[in-house]
Amino acid sequence: MSIDPRKAAIVGCGSVGAAIAFRFLQQGLFSRLILLDANQDKAEGEAMDLSDGLPYGAAMEITAGDYDDIADCSLIVITAGANQKPGETRLDLIGKNVAILRSVLKEITARDFQGILLVVSNPVDVLTYAAWKISGYPRERVIGSGTVLDTGRLKQLLGEELRVDSRNIHAFIIGEHGDSELAVWSEANVSGLDLEDFCRIRGQALRPRDMDRLYRKVRDSAYEIIRRKGVTCYGIAMAVGRIAECIVKDEHAVLPISVVLDGQYGMKGLALSVPSLVGRRGLEEVLEIPLSEGEEYALHASARRMKEAIERVEYVAV
Repeated sequence: MSIDPRKAAIVGCGSVGAAIAFRFLQQGLFSRLILLDANQDKAEGEAMDLSDGLPYGAAMEITAGDYDDIADCSLIVITAGANQKPGETRLDLIGKNVAILRSVLKEITARDFQGILLVVSNPVDVLTYAAWKISGYPRERVIGSGTVLDTGRLKQLLGEELRVDSRNIHAFIIGEHGDSELAVWSEANVSGLDLEDFCRIRGQALRPRDMDRLYRKVRDSAYEIIRRKGVTCYGIAMAVGRIAECIVKDEHAVLPISVVLDGQYGMKGLALSVPSLVGRRGLEEVLEIPLSEGEEYALHASARRMKEAIERVEYVAV
């Protein structure tokens, strides 16, 4: 089946799926957007509500549909799954969300889908690996939102700390999208200026304890938001919109998406969030960036945590 490059679908119309749909409406990346949900009324209601804003947004068609409607999509975003509740970690969601993912993939793979799968449901690194194993698709076509959101959080907090536009901050959160993630401080810079040099020029100080405070705030951000409002949705919608933009526009941009590793960083048999080139084909290349000794240790510790979680899941192709 041929692919329609201007057609996308979102599977799962909860708070995250609806927020992503709204972001797609704003961006104007697609001419057709199909919404799917186990609750058909919910999908239809979201499509109706979003369509009311089309006269003030992009020219596109937003409808509820079924799996037959999305076989020719260039991108399918999977947000279906149970949300993280107060007190839960992302890894607590593995069992129920793998089961939901399996049922979704059974429908998608039955329809000769040739586009890209973008997994957003948590725990995203485990589910990205599961989606690759279960679907049988090439690893280039199965990616996860990874730590693109976490990286955005770090950029924003660091921008506030340094009193500089966060868009000028270049830094990564990598590893698990979760409690074992790490900040790559050794490669962080402000528009090409090393952090230490930037702070010296500005007469500022960014001490190790400041870096640790910022990292912990990033790592624990979802817990704090969920405790206050029950769900995170807008930040991840912006992150997914950025990934989609890289794919549609074939940008060859560098983003820390979740990818299945095949020897990079000395790792195989898992998916992890690491800087990668993203374009029309999905994953183009995993970039093995330089890491300090401490960062390399933390990355491998995060990988061991993911490996243990992945090994608890049964991967039977649908």
